[in-house]
Amino acid sequence: MKLGWEKDKTLRRGALSGLSPTLYGGVVVPRYGVLTISHGSRSKEWVELVDGAVDGMREPDGVPVYSSFLELVDGRLIQDGIDALEGQGVTDLLVIPLFLSSGSTHLDEIGYALGVTASPKLETDLLPFRRRARVHWGAPIDGCPTIARIVCEHIRDLSLDPANEAVLVVGHGSDKPGFRERWRDGLDRLAEQVRELGGYAVAEGAMLLPDEAPGVLARWRAEWPERAVIVAPFFLSGGYFSQQVVPQRLTGYEYRYNGRALLPHPLLSRWMEESVALMLEAAQAAER
Repeated sequence: MKLGWEKDKTLRRGALSGLSPTLYGGVVVPRYGVLTISHGSRSKEWVELVDGAVDGMREPDGVPVYSSFLELVDGRLIQDGIDALEGQGVTDLLVIPLFLSSGSTHLDEIGYALGVTASPKLETDLLPFRRRARVHWGAPIDGCPTIARIVCEHIRDLSLDPANEAVLVVGHGSDKPGFRERWRDGLDRLAEQVRELGGYAVAEGAMLLPDEAPGVLARWRAEWPERAVIVAPFFLSGGYFSQQVVPQRLTGYEYRYNGRALLPHPLLSRWMEESVALMLEAAQAAER
C-alpha cells in the first residue's frame, strides 16, 4: 500500500515514529494514529471479529491503532481510544468509522462529538469528547467496490446460473429523512457492483427500516417468476438481524440465503487500509 510519504522519508519517519511531534526545519511534523470506531456488542464473538479485522490491517510502521466502540464494550469506548492514542504522542487521529452507511444516525452523533460537525442533525445524548488531537474523518463503507467483492464471494455458493438470478442486498436502513436517502444511495451502488461482478441478471438493495424487502420480492415474483432469488445480508457481523430478522421478513417467499455477513473476511482489512491511505494523502496535502 502506497501511503504518500516517500517524497521525504526522513520527515515522514519522524511523523510516523513513536516520538512526540518533532520540529524539522521549522516545521512541526504531526504524529498520526488510527482510531477505528464500530458500534459494539455484548457478544464476545462480535467484538473479536471486529478486532480481528482491525488487527489484519497492514498499517504504516510505527502508527498506533486502537479499535474502539460506540457502546457496550467497557474500557474500549471512543474516549478510551482517544486517551490511549494521545498518551502515545498522537497529534492527528485518522478515524475509520466502521459503519455500513453514511446514513447511520450513529455517525451523525459521533461526528458531532468528535468536532467534525458543529451540531448533530438529530438529538443525541453523546457529549463532545475530550481531545487535543486533530481529527481526520474517514468515510463509512457505503457502496465501496472492495466490500462488493466480499458480498459476491459470500453468495457465490448459492449461485447456479447468474444470468438467470436476481440478488437482493438487505441492509438495516433508516426511516429518518436525509439518513434514509444516504442508505438508499449506498445500497443501490453496492447492489449494482454486485450485479456487475457476479454477472447477475438484476440486483437491488432493500432496507429493513422501512420494510422494503418483501415488496421487492413480490414485484420480482410477478415480473420474473422464472428467476431464482439470492438474498445477501449487508451487516458487519452475523447476529440477530442477519439470522432472525431477514428470514422473518421474507416468510412466504422462495429465495436462497446463507446469512453470511461481511466478517470475517480479509478484504475488510484491505478496505481500512485504503481508508487510512486516503486520509493520510489528504492530511499531508494540507500540510504542504
